[in-house]
Amino acid sequence: MTSYPRRALLLSLSATAVAATLTGFAPPAPAATGTPTPLAWRPCAQPGGPAGQECADLAVPVDHRHPDGPQLTVAVSRLRSDRPAARRGTLLLIPGGPGGSGVQRLTQKGEALRKATAGAYDLVGLDPRGVGGSTRASCGLAPADRYLVTLRSWPSPDGDITDNVARARRVADACHRNGGAVLRSISTANEVRDIDRFRQALGERKLSAWGVSYGTYVGAVYAQKYPQHTDRWVLDSSGDPDPARVERGWLANMSAAADDRFPDFAAWAADPARDKDGLRLAARPEDVRPRFLALAAKLDRAPRESSTPSVPLTGNVLRQALQNALYSDAFFAPLARLVRQAQDPAARPDLPADLARPLPDPGATGIMATLCNDVRWPASVPAHRRAVAADRARHPLTAGMPANITPCSFWKDKPAARPTTCAARTAPRRPRPEPGSRRRAAGGYPGHGRPADPGRRAGRTGRGNVQVGADS
Repeated sequence: MTSYPRRALLLSLSATAVAATLTGFAPPAPAATGTPTPLAWRPCAQPGGPAGQECADLAVPVDHRHPDGPQLTVAVSRLRSDRPAARRGTLLLIPGGPGGSGVQRLTQKGEALRKATAGAYDLVGLDPRGVGGSTRASCGLAPADRYLVTLRSWPSPDGDITDNVARARRVADACHRNGGAVLRSISTANEVRDIDRFRQALGERKLSAWGVSYGTYVGAVYAQKYPQHTDRWVLDSSGDPDPARVERGWLANMSAAADDRFPDFAAWAADPARDKDGLRLAARPEDVRPRFLALAAKLDRAPRESSTPSVPLTGNVLRQALQNALYSDAFFAPLARLVRQAQDPAARPDLPADLARPLPDPGATGIMATLCNDVRWPASVPAHRRAVAADRARHPLTAGMPANITPCSFWKDKPAARPTTCAARTAPRRPRPEPGSRRRAAGGYPGHGRPADPGRRAGRTGRGNVQVGADS
């Protein structure tokens, strides 16, 4: 079994969480004519995970229009109910991303979720094609193009996007040259088809699901395509499913989202309780933001040598560290520590692990493939220059990155089909927000395999969404 690094993301799901069964107006999608191969389950328990976790390999068509054509492998996993008499069905965990692992998520959340649901479900997950233990593709990207701070198109300190345009063209060309049929098949639509193939292999008439962040979009598309196979559905921390934009809309929303979320970090960083750990950044919350922006600007002018050879702490690395930290209150302390180190002339800052090294090529490829295969992205360089300039002025915390050009603007292959329009017959009710929470996605943009986990039940949504579930 492929092993996955564990992340300290703590989240429990109450058995009484708000759920909605989405039934759409689109006709049900036809089932594939090919018969799924029976699953050969094997033990695959991981340290710190549930003892009874099992894994298997599911064969799925590279192209579902040709179910008996070339196949690839999707890694799947299950944790069976420990109370068979109470079992009411199967609950699928759909991870965030794109790039999140459903097998890893089951390892992380399975035991707590089984207890919270009182054994009412067999719990299952899968690694989407291109991820983890599933068949993966490779663009053959140079390491310099696989750092998170370069995969995210941060403009130059003066706002220029010339380097971003060159990198975007280079990445798109490499993916077209090296990615092949597997890369072209990595999309939300095919993840949904693979999920239904998994349902068939499990012998289930219907699935329940818990989708988080990008996984809410996957879940909503499944419910539209296969309403006859949709049981209870929890969509947690959702993004705008506008079919004209999807992922590029989520990226654009990051600017305002960071502004909405930053006050939570500022309040934490100005709390006198931080003094004992040396992490208090200001006496008042309103002073944290200008100090952070001033430090980022200083690092733009004079990057600091970090403890990682040849990877300096720049203003954009600090801004990306902020974006990562806004996913969860649990990440506030490491961000504050990095700020303190950057302020100390005698210190050598320790970069967060996910910023200190490049992503593996298949991981970076899988992220880009879904983003670029799902929907067409605008290609005008002058329009992006204007958008970046306006966004930098309006939202300095993100410095124009969410409005910047990406490899998707130069992607060679058109989307195989238009994105699904998601609609519900009745609007699901909103959960009550916790006091002081701000309801917009802190990260907003599917990124590097980390699901949004905002902390303190602050379920944050993109603009124009209904929040169906909240992290707890």
